[in-house]
Amino acid sequence: MCDKIKIAGIVEESIVDGPGIRFVIFTQGCPHKCVGCHNPQTHDFNMGRYENIDKLAKKIDENPLLSGITLSGGEPFLQPLELVKLIEKIKNKNLNVITYTGFTYEQLIQSKNKNVLEFLNKTDILIDGKFILDLKDENLMFRGSSNQRAIDVKRSIKENRIVEYDFK
Repeated sequence: MCDKIKIAGIVEESIVDGPGIRFVIFTQGCPHKCVGCHNPQTHDFNMGRYENIDKLAKKIDENPLLSGITLSGGEPFLQPLELVKLIEKIKNKNLNVITYTGFTYEQLIQSKNKNVLEFLNKTDILIDGKFILDLKDENLMFRGSSNQRAIDVKRSIKENRIVEYDFK
């Protein structure tokens, strides 16, 4: 199924899933099942639908107002090859990529899966960590709980240390 992504849905123009106007893809299937998750309908691996990567790329290409794309879930890192293919199809648009994950940056960077590492490398800003209801903070920009970090992936890889991204 490398030409399709299993999704729960899309939002073609969002202003709440990252800075600017964003095309958001909610992947289907999540092993984390965080209590209080904003998208619990994305947890079940048996739900959702398959969407053609070329069709998604075409929708993204057709919108000149977009600042970037946001890949959320579910858990996007369970479909790294498919999401890398999507990102590569839209790279000429110069859109930034935000990826939400329940995994930590440290877990991802140590992955032995080359597709996970390539997906991480193609992400500009990573929002990492499970949502923890007891740490919920509605004052955080584009994050749900205070344990989650907004990480500048390109700088973090270059500097070999975690560099947090400031949305302000």
